[in-house]
Amino acid sequence: MKPAPFDYVRPTDLAGAVAALAAPDGKVMAGGQSLVPLLSMRLAAPSLVVDINGVPGLDTITEVDGGVRVGALARHTAVLESPLLARVQPLVPAALAHVAHPTIRNRGTTVGSLVHADAAAEMPVVLRLLEGSLDVEGPAGRRTIPARDLFVGPLESAVGPDEIAVSAFFPGLPPGAGVAFDEVARRHGDYALVGAAAVVDGDRIRVGYLSVSDVPVVVDLTGVAPADRADAALEHLDPSTDIHATAAYRRQLVRVLTDRVVAAATGNATAQGGGR
Repeated sequence: MKPAPFDYVRPTDLAGAVAALAAPDGKVMAGGQSLVPLLSMRLAAPSLVVDINGVPGLDTITEVDGGVRVGALARHTAVLESPLLARVQPLVPAALAHVAHPTIRNRGTTVGSLVHADAAAEMPVVLRLLEGSLDVEGPAGRRTIPARDLFVGPLESAVGPDEIAVSAFFPGLPPGAGVAFDEVARRHGDYALVGAAAVVDGDRIRVGYLSVSDVPVVVDLTGVAPADRADAALEHLDPSTDIHATAAYRRQLVRVLTDRVVAAATGNATAQGGGR
């Protein structure tokens, strides 16, 4: 199919982009890897597409106090290959290695994936697990949305229709803490049937899950006996049956991946000098 007709603008500064987005029913395009397919299938039919690729300064990856800030135009590949992320917050590249394929990663943006808010995608659960945040710019100025408030429903974020996401903040890994990410997909690069990410910091164990609820879910498993962790996690999850997998199979994957990522993150913590 072809997209429905729409107007197109490519502003050269952020203020111009925000002003353009004030038009009714506008959509922002960064990497276009989510928006363009939606347009082509007519699942989205905006009156205006605001292409922010002409806005300078949005492709940066910088270390800030306590973590790393990733700009809205930083491509997945740049984030994946960033020595800074590998050093400060290795969970981000660990998850990005599972995102789609090189061609898509070369164009798609990490911040765009967060705004798209797909509960089957890797980056939303990573931001949620790390307790990061998203900065957005709108007519009222700039505001910060904590990850816990960002994902509000299926493919629905708290970013307003007149706001543009400008950067995401990923907190750094505390000394001695460990992380791990794993998922099961029919083919590498496909959306995960179930995925899990873990952060182990001393006695604290937290695991985030994708593809098992309408939004990314994080479960605190601190103090839960190893044999009971999967059952404890499943109390907070809602695996469903679809054309890709049954709910029962997804529950089994939760059990397998919970044990796997907690063990891997614990081993990673030990390697960082934080053995428990």
